[in-house]
This record gives sequence, C-alpha cells and structure tokens, in this order.
Amino acid sequence: MIFLIILITLFLSNIPWFSKNLFIFFPLNKTKTIALVLLEIVVNYFIVGFFVMFLEKQAIGNIHPQGWEFYVVTFFLFIVLSSPGFIYKVVWK
Repeated sequence: MIFLIILITLFLSNIPWFSKNLFIFFPLNKTKTIALVLLEIVVNYFIVGFFVMFLEKQAIGNIHPQGWEFYVVTFFLFIVLSSPGFIYKVVWK
C-alpha cells in the first residue's frame, strides 16, 4: 500500500514537467510556463493529499489531525519528488 502511494505521488509530481498539456487533458496553444507547472504541482499535491486521506479513512476509520508543519513538510517532499522532471525539462534543455 505504501509503495502504491509513493508511486502515485512520484507520477503526479512529475507529470506537469513531462506533459505539454495543462492538467494532462487540456491542450495549450503555446508552451507551458513555469507558473503553470507550479500551479499543476500544487493542484496535484492536493489530489494526492485527498487520496491519502481517503485511504486513511477507509483503513483506520478516522483521519488523524495534523498541524501545519506536516503539510509544509509533505509539500516540500512533493517538490523534491518532482526534481527528475525539473532536471529533464529545465536543466537538460
């Protein structure tokens, strides 16, 4: 179960860098800017967060309350997981 969550997180954190479409589904007439990529990363972070909260609710029966520190750390871990896409799209090009 944990490996599935990590793989989904890795996939969703890198999709904005590799895809030329906005949120995978909406084609753009121009190239994607860094601001749009960061917006997609933030939205994907919330998608993963809601998915994991749903799994926690199903597995345990309740959702443990977290402080703001937890969300800051997990967001920056999500950013770190998106580094392969950043290196491919920005550094290598």
